[in-house]
Amino acid sequence: MVTVAPALPRATARPPHVPAVRHLGPNWYATVMGTAIVAGAGAALPAPLSALPGLRTACAAVWTLSALLLAALLVARALHWTHHRDQARAHLLDPATAPFYGCLAMALLAVGGGALTVGADWIGARAAVALAAALFTAGTVIGLAAAVAVPYLMAVRHRIEPGSATPVWLLPLVAPMVSAAFGPSLVPHLPAGQPRQTLLLACFALFGLSLLAVLVTLPVVFARLLTGGPLPLALTPTLFLVLGPLGQSTTAVGRFAELAPGVVAAPYSTGFQALAVLYGVPVMGFALLWLALACAHVVRAGREGMRFTMTWWAFTFPVGTCVTGAASLARHTGLDCYAWLATGLYVLLVAAWAVAAAHTARGLVSGALLAAPRPAPAAPRPATARTT
Repeated sequence: MVTVAPALPRATARPPHVPAVRHLGPNWYATVMGTAIVAGAGAALPAPLSALPGLRTACAAVWTLSALLLAALLVARALHWTHHRDQARAHLLDPATAPFYGCLAMALLAVGGGALTVGADWIGARAAVALAAALFTAGTVIGLAAAVAVPYLMAVRHRIEPGSATPVWLLPLVAPMVSAAFGPSLVPHLPAGQPRQTLLLACFALFGLSLLAVLVTLPVVFARLLTGGPLPLALTPTLFLVLGPLGQSTTAVGRFAELAPGVVAAPYSTGFQALAVLYGVPVMGFALLWLALACAHVVRAGREGMRFTMTWWAFTFPVGTCVTGAASLARHTGLDCYAWLATGLYVLLVAAWAVAAAHTARGLVSGALLAAPRPAPAAPRPATARTT
């Protein structure tokens, strides 16, 4: 006689773990970027502003905060991917969220760059170089992957409506430019000869890659703004994202000019020095034009009831890149106007960071920022009348 074992009861699915991180999207890395740039931009201010008593210590403390934020977010996002893969996949397939994966790369790069400029004061030069090299490598690889994967998903998987372009589309394309601006700082720590030259020219290639990608995307965003009307109130702060590639590219060409002598041949090193001014001056001029335009839109949105969202962090990192870009022009031109411009923009940066950080802390304490998005209210059914 054959006995049949009784069927075991089917195991019930366990509820998802760590519900607090279910709706934690990649846009949260903007908090790391915005915090790290406060430290990096403060250290980059032209002398004698950078020598103000206590400024460097304050910048080192802010950089430490950004490093702690990065570590916490990496753990939280790992939990998100482990226990909420359905939501993580939904983020990748959402054209409004997927571009924020570029923020991960830029967060790594921003903290890595700060390690060399101010972090070395607290953790030592050797540890700072090791940390910067590791974060530069990881940030560059992830940035290049995002620069390819996100536009690919937008083309083949996302359903994008005509006229829906926003400055958020620039995020994965700007990440290689952040690598281009940060990478030259590692050049002196490599052996002389081809290693240094390879890294410097690789950063120049990243500069060109990002710049050309932005140049073909920005007209689409600008055309949407002119023909489709103002952005929704919650997205209005993202207009500041356009400042990112402008300020970061100006910073990058300045770093090329400073590191090129002795690394590349004389004609090319001289060309880099000329590029720092001939490229940086007009681009910074356009950045100021866009800053005025973006501020006008934000003022209008504020009058119409714009409330705090995580997009307010767009007021921080892009402005910080303009601080470092203006500081670079001050060094290469010797003009005091750029030193004062860098100072004024830095004051704006610190104020924007304080406001965004305060609202974010308040939203975390209340739980509002980690709650599930509220469903849009259902539109009433239109009344119809039968006609004969």
